[in-house]
Amino acid sequence: MAAGSSELELFRRRWRAELAGARQGKKRRRAAEPGGSPSCREPVSGWSSCGGVPLAAPRDGGGGGEEERREAGYFALARSLLDGRAPGARSRRHHRQPRPGPPAPVQAAAEPEGGGDNDLLGQLIRDLNEINEVPFFDIQLPYELALKIFQYLGRTELGRCAQVSRTWKVLAEDEVLWYRLCQQEGYLPDASISDCSCWKLALQDCRAKERTLRTNWKNRIGAVSQLQYELGKVLCDVHSCDGVVIAGYTSGDVRLWDTRTWDYTAPILEPVHGSADPGPQPHVSFVRINSSLAVAAYEDGTVNVWSLMIGREPIHHYQHNQRIQALALGLEGAAIATASGFQVKVESPDDRGYWQTTAQFEIQKLVNFLHLVPDVVGSPVTIAAAEDMVYLLKAEESGKVLHSVYGQPVTCLDVSPSEAAFGVKGFGWLLNETNKILLYNLETGQCLTKLGSSLGDFTCVNLQNSPPWMLVTGNKDRRVRVYDLRRSKSLCSLYAHHLGVSAVQMDDWKIVSGGEEGLVCVWDQRMGTKLWEMHARHPVRHVWFNTHSLITANIPDEKNPRGASIMDDDLTAHRRHRGIIYAYEFSVHQLARESVLPICRSSYDEETGYNYNIGLAVPYDNILVT
Repeated sequence: MAAGSSELELFRRRWRAELAGARQGKKRRRAAEPGGSPSCREPVSGWSSCGGVPLAAPRDGGGGGEEERREAGYFALARSLLDGRAPGARSRRHHRQPRPGPPAPVQAAAEPEGGGDNDLLGQLIRDLNEINEVPFFDIQLPYELALKIFQYLGRTELGRCAQVSRTWKVLAEDEVLWYRLCQQEGYLPDASISDCSCWKLALQDCRAKERTLRTNWKNRIGAVSQLQYELGKVLCDVHSCDGVVIAGYTSGDVRLWDTRTWDYTAPILEPVHGSADPGPQPHVSFVRINSSLAVAAYEDGTVNVWSLMIGREPIHHYQHNQRIQALALGLEGAAIATASGFQVKVESPDDRGYWQTTAQFEIQKLVNFLHLVPDVVGSPVTIAAAEDMVYLLKAEESGKVLHSVYGQPVTCLDVSPSEAAFGVKGFGWLLNETNKILLYNLETGQCLTKLGSSLGDFTCVNLQNSPPWMLVTGNKDRRVRVYDLRRSKSLCSLYAHHLGVSAVQMDDWKIVSGGEEGLVCVWDQRMGTKLWEMHARHPVRHVWFNTHSLITANIPDEKNPRGASIMDDDLTAHRRHRGIIYAYEFSVHQLARESVLPICRSSYDEETGYNYNIGLAVPYDNILVT
């Protein structure tokens, strides 16, 4: 502290000496000019100006002429700083007087004689003017280099830097910095830097929308719609991708809905055999959809493939000799895997667009679960679970056994680009073998960790859609569990469904689970509390959500309810036996004003309408038919 005080005192003494030298030089120049400066004007309200630079008002009791008593405004500022007074103390005494116009830039002539690079007063004048380089403490950096340093700062740090000076404010609000922040936080990933004039405001808008959506999710504010099914037909399977829903029915029909718009008119995807064939059409066993393809497998072993870009007619069709037991479709690309009997077949188009059988495998047991590994370059990789064995199937190699323990069947399966997670049923407490979740590395084929220890079977697992290093499972013991893969421990356990959990998905703050009793629950993962729930008659077999929408499907286990006929025109199957698909939209306020919500487009033909809560209200709740 003593060394710092001595340096500060030395600096003040040098500055005072330069100010005194500047005043003596002015006196000598004015004495040499008999008429004085021709550009000087009469003082206005106690202030005078010379050459566009405001000069300080004369002090009371000073000696010498009026011109000698006047100083430049920044001389007075420097003197107040050297004397330890507040810079604005002098000007506050004149706050009622009219202020002069904006001063012109300080000219080089205002610098004292003999000024050089070491001239402190000249340096002060240059700092008062606009500078081209960015000051970083005691050095000057080029703008590009300073921008490179600021790229490592977050939103809060940039806001603090913008309060340092005008130069730092311009730098902290550069569009490049805020565009990078938008990309890093996952907002507007497909936009370029030229698409927006102010990326700082764009980031603020995106964060405000995210907060609104989270509030709507927590308070169940939005709209809910039923995706209308074919009357008299029973729902068999449902799948969705990015808001596009595909559903298959016992009539053999396959329908599509795009929930990203409010037009829910579902087109029918035409099968190859057509409706003109005699006899009833086979039931749909499985349906899958991605961003470009839709696939349906039928009870008779037929597989139809449609392109979402071309039309309703299939672009590919092939046949198995037996009933199809599992169907898989890659998230991206056009790879399809099917399992029938002891055979697993992988189909994909070549470079010219012609479909062909990429690989075909013969395994020892019947397949229960089938998945294609996402983000694989080259030939597709398939993971198949057949009773108590898990296979890793590659086109270039024969089937590799990833896991096999006799008497411990696999109860659920999910894969990510580098890992596979599946539940195995243990022998029970007698042999100290409880039910667990196993996590395998697909590159090495080694077991990374074993999770959980439960008496109930693990019925569902979600690894692909979970946050990094996390995994969520559902169990027959009525609980939803979230695991930390780095510590191999359970983060939370939620008592969810009294008949067991059938479907589950999570993101960074919420969990959506479905149960065998037909209940859909939304949980706050960090608080471990239930936010809200919805109920339907049949088990929940499909759950999918993103930031603003939720898709759930209640699919009945009984495909031929009592009293129903196989005739196409039979409507005896009551609606409670058919299954239902719900589409929830939590960003209704963001829709166009001219859009008419489907919840308000009822024809009033049905006896009972929706009856949920104020946030999901409809024009009618109950209509009595006389």
